[in-house]
Amino acid sequence: MVAGVAVTTFETMQQIDSILNVLDGASSRTITVFGDYCLDKYLYIDPDRDEDSVETGLTAYQVDRKILYPGAGGTITNNLRALGAQVQCVGLLGEDGEGYDLLQCLEQIGAGTELMVQSNNIVTNTYTKPMRKTAEGTYREMNRIDIRNFGETARKLEEQLMVNLEKALETSQGVIIIDQFIQPNCSAITERVRHELADLATRFPDKFFFADSRGFAGYFRNVMIKCNQFELPGAGQGEDSGEDSGEDSIVERATQLLAASGKAVVVTLGEKGALVFEPHKQAVRIPAFLVEGAIDIVGAGDATNAGTMLGLTLGLSLPDAALLGGTVSSITIQQIGVTGTAGIEQVKQRLQRGLGF
Repeated sequence: MVAGVAVTTFETMQQIDSILNVLDGASSRTITVFGDYCLDKYLYIDPDRDEDSVETGLTAYQVDRKILYPGAGGTITNNLRALGAQVQCVGLLGEDGEGYDLLQCLEQIGAGTELMVQSNNIVTNTYTKPMRKTAEGTYREMNRIDIRNFGETARKLEEQLMVNLEKALETSQGVIIIDQFIQPNCSAITERVRHELADLATRFPDKFFFADSRGFAGYFRNVMIKCNQFELPGAGQGEDSGEDSGEDSIVERATQLLAASGKAVVVTLGEKGALVFEPHKQAVRIPAFLVEGAIDIVGAGDATNAGTMLGLTLGLSLPDAALLGGTVSSITIQQIGVTGTAGIEQVKQRLQRGLGF
């Protein structure tokens, strides 16, 4: 272990009881999801319907159904709504068909969308996922097709985002900041927005600010930060190193990030659980639930964010809230080929069953 840094053991059963005692209050909580939103578009292709294109001579794949999900910030929103919390959405989308579809997806799950910022100068970030049917009747994901913004976000859009976020905070107990993309300044969370978020967090000390960043965790100040062990080594460098680190390295880097940000840091470790770092406290190891069978980790981090923030707004300590986040994630990863969610009753059942470790 890194000199001067201790990791304490989580008191599991006592903490599970603490979580179970507050879960029924989920519907009384309102949480703002701020930042990057996407449309996840799944296109299901049946090879029996393939046709030769007269124009190109290439095979034309025939889509026999499509399923749309709100992605990135939308995935967090979907998880929060499944848990029963109220959600206010603040993010960017284009005045295009994908933007219309994304708004429809968010509204269908009961999220507030009136503070979303729409512009005809940008496109709606979209992940198009062609799913080709196999001989066994299952589907295999083909090359994803992305629609993204690669120009810098206009100043007026940044300003409108911050105005709308402040409006949302009037009725919210906390905000989850989702910083999805590693290209700098091309979506909702830009350098200027991060700076203004740090100021906003000091002006609203009674609100929880919780940021999840793939590539820029080291640039956030005055807010809680969550990243996984692969993102942590690249924190502050604008990129994900993609390298796994030993625990000593993780603890050292997280401690440095804690000192720089001034707020707590949560590092998720997949099947090894998570580590929670708070100012002037020992780091806490959060165990993971034992999950058997096939898993799909797409959206696991978003589920963790939703559960953790819900726990904080319900009055849980950060370690307890992080265990709740891990509980939600352990349920969603067992839902194969979809962006999974977990309901309160499922969460209760998993907590009551206990941790298999």
